[in-house]
Amino acid sequence: MSNTPMAASPLTRAVLEIDEYVSGLGWDQPARLFALVDTARLRAEQPSLADRLGLDDAAENPGLTPIEQDEVPTGKPLDEFLATIAWPDAVAGCALAVERLMLPPSAEAQVPQGLDEAALTKWVADHPDRQEVRMTVAVLRDGTRESALRLREKDSPTEVLTGSDLVPGLAEALAATFEE
Repeated sequence: MSNTPMAASPLTRAVLEIDEYVSGLGWDQPARLFALVDTARLRAEQPSLADRLGLDDAAENPGLTPIEQDEVPTGKPLDEFLATIAWPDAVAGCALAVERLMLPPSAEAQVPQGLDEAALTKWVADHPDRQEVRMTVAVLRDGTRESALRLREKDSPTEVLTGSDLVPGLAEALAATFEE
């Protein structure tokens, strides 16, 4: 993608490319799952697919290529869905973009005790300090991870926060899709 900032690692570039793609679709989107494949390997093993994806020049497209997968089912909890995934050897990693509501750490002490999941979800949705956030999290087979967070109220490519440990629970769930 032309607006994706240059980043230090291929994984960071892939996460930012996915974030840019999903942000172009607008907010209130379903979760989106991506396979991450080695671009050079894809070009060598599947040149026609590489051509359709516009990956004809190695110098312009080094690193990882995200390939969006089928829709993530909305009626199933995300962790249960992820537990059903097994990737072929050609997949070097995977990524997931998902929107959630989050609260600042200062709100933790305000959470009422004894709420079930539905009541807690409603409480968070009604909280005046809630933030809508899009999280794009990626992991490689070797355990390397990267994340990008975009707040709806600061919806700009220059306001995207990146880091390897921003969403550790989701990164662990994605890493588990590579376990045998």
